[in-house]
Amino acid sequence: MTTNLESILADNQVDTVTWLRNQQVGPNAYPGVPAEYTNWRDEQRAWNETCVLFNQSYHMAELMVEGPGAFDFLLGLGINSFKGFIPDRAKQYVPVTPYGHVIGDVILFYLAPEKFNLVGRAPTLNWVLFHGEGRKDVTLTYDERTAARPDKENRRHFRFQLQGPNAAAVLTDALGAPAPDLKFFHMTWIEIAGKKVHALRHGMAGQPGYELMGPFEDHDAIHAALVAAGAKHGLKLVGGRTYSSNTLESGWIPSPLPGIYTGELNRPYREWLSDDQYESRCSVGGSYVPDSVEGYYTTPWDLGYGAFVKFDHDFIGREALEKIAAGPHRKKVTLALDDEAVTEAIFAQFGNDGLRPKYMEFPSAVYSMHQFDRVEQNGKLVGLSTWIGYTTNYGKMITLAMVDPDYAEPGTEIDLVWGEPDGGTSKPTVEKHRQITIRGVVAPVPYSEVARTSYAPSWRTKQA
Repeated sequence: MTTNLESILADNQVDTVTWLRNQQVGPNAYPGVPAEYTNWRDEQRAWNETCVLFNQSYHMAELMVEGPGAFDFLLGLGINSFKGFIPDRAKQYVPVTPYGHVIGDVILFYLAPEKFNLVGRAPTLNWVLFHGEGRKDVTLTYDERTAARPDKENRRHFRFQLQGPNAAAVLTDALGAPAPDLKFFHMTWIEIAGKKVHALRHGMAGQPGYELMGPFEDHDAIHAALVAAGAKHGLKLVGGRTYSSNTLESGWIPSPLPGIYTGELNRPYREWLSDDQYESRCSVGGSYVPDSVEGYYTTPWDLGYGAFVKFDHDFIGREALEKIAAGPHRKKVTLALDDEAVTEAIFAQFGNDGLRPKYMEFPSAVYSMHQFDRVEQNGKLVGLSTWIGYTTNYGKMITLAMVDPDYAEPGTEIDLVWGEPDGGTSKPTVEKHRQITIRGVVAPVPYSEVARTSYAPSWRTKQA
């Protein structure tokens, strides 16, 4: 018998925090591509030095929203203003609960009049699907990510990203004409290998680039044309192991926990979510263990999306956000971990003198779908680390963290608590280990200088 998230939470013999922290799901896989095409170090270097091709055709879900009511429907669910939003534009789209807690974020593509495409992780798409049920003026078509569907190859669209200093040169050779000169998050139509392709000016790995999309049946032809065009420009393909680390340099926190597990106003949504959907199966990990699951919830300001919040329209959660808009708010920062302290954590993997520290994977050290590690100063909790990994471009282990404003100044010395308490949870990704403290220093976000100085003003470079 199929159950829903609300009944699962009601039947749990443990609290929601314990349940999420002990979910029996394995590593978060990036399907459709090999773990590494060459090696993750060279693949990371390529987005900084030459160019990379990300194949995003498999690991993200997407939702088509079409019809005469599509514009107003989406406007009423997001914190974003739609003033000046016209076809061939895109934006980072962020909905919140009635309590002002972030559901997630996706890229919203305005493809044509009455036609939108939302691309990203499942929580935001599920939220939109729920609120769209029963509407006569909107048609919703969901395309599940490859890892969660039986027909692994039957996607609606292919999606590639060219990123790096040579991205424009590669696209120019693939087109046989100059690459389009687009503003950030603007789109246009181009032709590659005789196929029409929708191109978005984008940047993801701390470098400028393009996102290219079209019907999935054109996947192989477009991919082959881009690889051939990139041969003389140092183009490298990026595998799944490398892909998850690219956000560290560009400053995007990719996986906020949807704030839907509590609150009477969220009950109908929890009753709608089935036991096999993302929210019923996702895992939480890390050294931070709050008294309530609400300790994991985030606001737009926590994630650097404060500049997106516009009270020029009615939307779910507006009243709650109006009350907290004045702050104070946690601030998103990069936490650069001390080289010697990280080395000590790795060195302690050797020998048989008792429990070792939690193993630190390279390049991405995240071991749950939603990572929350304590950030402290002199033992006092001052923030949370959400994404951690190594960048060979800087030779550093860095994290993306949300910290109290008094500790957000670059150069502030704070510590990361690495590993879970009491020997670790029962998640398959967690071995028995002991907690350690790793020294760190607050650094700018994005960590990539190119992203800080070259991107258009956005959530990456401008925080409220």
